[in-house]
Parts: sequence; C-alpha cells; structure tokens
Amino acid sequence: MAVYTAIDDPELYFQTKLYTGTGSAASITLDGDEDMQPDLVWFKKRSSTESHYVYDAVRGVTKEIYANSTAAEDTDANSLTGFNSDGFSIGNANQLSENTETMVAWCWKESATAGFDIVSYTGNGSARTISHSLSAVPKMYIIKNLGEADSWQVYHAGNTSAPETDFLQLNETGATTDSAARFNDTAPTSSVFSVGDHVTVNKNTINYIAYVFAEKQGFSKFGSYTGNGSLDGPFLALSFLPSFFLVKRTDNTGNWVIFDNKRSSTGGFNEIGYTVIADGNNAEATGTTSNDIDFLSNGIKIREDNGDLNASGATYIYAAFAKAPFVNSNGVPCNAR
Repeated sequence: MAVYTAIDDPELYFQTKLYTGTGSAASITLDGDEDMQPDLVWFKKRSSTESHYVYDAVRGVTKEIYANSTAAEDTDANSLTGFNSDGFSIGNANQLSENTETMVAWCWKESATAGFDIVSYTGNGSARTISHSLSAVPKMYIIKNLGEADSWQVYHAGNTSAPETDFLQLNETGATTDSAARFNDTAPTSSVFSVGDHVTVNKNTINYIAYVFAEKQGFSKFGSYTGNGSLDGPFLALSFLPSFFLVKRTDNTGNWVIFDNKRSSTGGFNEIGYTVIADGNNAEATGTTSNDIDFLSNGIKIREDNGDLNASGATYIYAAFAKAPFVNSNGVPCNAR
C-alpha cells in the first residue's frame, strides 16, 4: 500500500497563532481543531519593529533567544511564562504583549513522530557527535550558542551537493560558506549530528541549543530549488497543503523569508503575500513591499522574480510544514481551498 503521509493531522505538531497584545499577562489558546502543547514557540511582532523571540521547553519558560540576533540567552520573567495544554501563557513584556500590537507565534511540538527534537549540550572544544532522538537522518538543524554573542548556525541537506561542509547563519543574509569547523564535514545519521570546534557550535564549557528536524512524508519538507527569474516561478512539490514556509537564497546574499497560512489578505486561500524576515527586526511586509507565493493542496508556487525568492539561476533552500497532507493515510485527497 502506498504511504501517503506519516501524519494525518499536522495540527497535533505545528500551529500558527495570531493575536493582539493587551499590555497585560494572558493565556493564548491555539486555533486548531486539535489541542497541542508546544515545546518551541517563535514570536514576532507584526505591526512594528521588534526582534524575533524564541522559547523552548528544554531551556524552560522566561528564557529567550533572538532569531535575528547574535545575543546570548537572556531571562525575562514577564515574557513566555507557560507551555500550556493548548497554547501558551505570556506576561506583560512589550515584545509579546504590547497593547494593540499584532503578533504571530509559530508553535512546534517536540516529537520523533513529527521529526522534531530539541537538543541541549555543553561544548568541549573538540570535534564530536551529538545524539538526537529522531531515529531518522536530520534534514536541517539550527544551533545557538546560549552563553555568548554568536550567530545561529544552520545545516540544511539541500545546501550544496555536500551540505555537511557548509553552513548558513539564521541571523545573517550571507551566502553559504564552507567550513569544517561548524559540522566537521560529517553528515548526520539517524542517531547523531556532528559539530566541529568553532565557538558558534562547540566552545568548551558553553551551553548550546539545537533544533533538529527530520523530514516526514505529508508533514514536512526540507528542499532546494533554482530560480527562473519569472513571475511564473518554480513549483515546489511538497505532498501537502503548507501552513509554514521558510526560504533562503544560498548562492548570494538574501533574507530568510517566512510565510504562513494565517497572515494573508485572502485569509490563507492560495495567495500568500505577507512576509516576515527572520534575519531582521522589520515589521511584517504587505502589499507591494511583500513577496507573493501560492499555497496549494500539494505544494508551493513561486509568483515573484526578486532575489529573495526567484532570481534567475539562483539557488534556494527551504523548510515547509503542513496544514494537511495532499492524501491522507486512507487514500483520501485533500481538497483545494
């Protein structure tokens, strides 16, 4: 029998939440039909400039790092205060609850079933392997030095023909760079990933956090494509209706651009034109300042010709997560919206 999807209901493992700050502490409930207690919550203020704030259940509540910044981990008692059974709790910190400011929160549940593991480790200054619990080969991992001001290091399986030799940085726009010091020129396996001796991934006595992702049929996809410089851009076959899409140009400078099915002038129906830049503190871009793509029942259609998404001959990597599989485990197709 054909394997259409590993996960029939993606809302058990990933959801996007939009809300408006009140200036007060609040409990925020997710919108999905399924309850989900998140283990990773990534916040961005949409209506004005603000850094990206990232929290996870392994490090614990109130401990924040910033996707667009090199800054070390900090603690804010008024920030994220709880990972709840169907959402999260926040204090009155402006970055999460400023009155009348609109917010987006991307929420993942840690689960080997969904191909996501949060790994904490302490550096030793020598090339080594780090265990993960996915029982599958990771396609992407993102590492942050928690104790010092260092850039986020990104491994992606679609980043060149030998991705273990190269790295990208989540908080930077730079092209892919070759360095054995990051991932020790060693590909990950179903039980470990490798780090070199660079301070960004393995300085002696420094604590690190790694967000590790494996690909799951019908739920997640970590791929690459080549741009054609046309408004009739590439189609990315995902085998699912997407809910989240992160894309980065790798052969030259380019922003890390984030789309999701909640931030759309059409209410998430096909055309998605509201973007957030992961490497900057910019407010959400809309209209003529944004990029346009289509979220389809089985993938993504690029509708732009700019450098961040579709320059002619340029190479790109992406990460995508599902709203619904194209075909469920019983062979029933996902209808177009």
